[in-house]
Amino acid sequence: MNSTYDSSSAALAVTLRPYEAEPVRVVEPAKQRAPIVLASPHSGSFYHPAFLAASRLDPLTLRRSEDCFVDQIFSAAPSLGIPLLAAQFPRAYLDPNREAFELDPGMFADALPSHVKTQTDRVRAGFGTVARVVSSGAEIYRERLRFAEAEARVHTLYMPYHDALSRLIDDTVEQFGFAILVDCHSMPSVGGPSDSDAGQERSDIVLGDRHGTSCAAIVIETATRALKGLGFNVAHNDPYAGAHTLIRYGRPERRVHAIQVEINRALYVDETQLAKLPAFNDIARRLMRLLRALAAIDPRQL
Repeated sequence: MNSTYDSSSAALAVTLRPYEAEPVRVVEPAKQRAPIVLASPHSGSFYHPAFLAASRLDPLTLRRSEDCFVDQIFSAAPSLGIPLLAAQFPRAYLDPNREAFELDPGMFADALPSHVKTQTDRVRAGFGTVARVVSSGAEIYRERLRFAEAEARVHTLYMPYHDALSRLIDDTVEQFGFAILVDCHSMPSVGGPSDSDAGQERSDIVLGDRHGTSCAAIVIETATRALKGLGFNVAHNDPYAGAHTLIRYGRPERRVHAIQVEINRALYVDETQLAKLPAFNDIARRLMRLLRALAAIDPRQL
């Protein structure tokens, strides 16, 4: 990585310029009718021009880190009485499925404060709160950033995302006595260079529950049974068991159950051009039946 830093660079311009889009989109039903909250942290697609100028990568390469169209796959959820939260900012810019400050010191021109976590597995892989690389392993930035850049992103994007998610979960628990958080993602059809399954073809759906810690067993069992009944092949915690969102919110002992759903992108999108396939609407329709199955869980089993 280039070790020089020009204070007039586009990278600094991003720090000082307000984010020119709403950080999150929350679609709430007129009346919530199911104890479920949907979150899509990685489907945001607003790329600030200054961010594009600061990156050495073309827009399509940056977009391959998106969980593209996942928010649209679940867009009918509010019609079932289920709220949907979606980040508007892209994962390559800021990842809310990390702790607030997981940062690679090699990305920054100045020293990082002591509260920053610099030695996590995710940071070492290049996928911290502010990512160093995209999913292909390509470096994102032309020049080093300042810590103020990361701090601004956390305050203007990360915090509003988690404030909204916390409110939706709290409101759901208050109304129903418990909540099921479905953290919605998509994944490349083949494991990438930094993945544990590099080069291997993946299942249609991977369900994650942090190896049984983020939700009651009935939640993962119901999801698995429903998805298999819908014709999907399903894996459990391999290669993805869930990250910060499940760790932070999955508290079965407090009646908050969190599950991660990873959808194989080859089912619904052309992975080269990131264009929807004709099967998109069918995949979305089938996944609404998953939500109905989760909504029907007997609370006594939780």
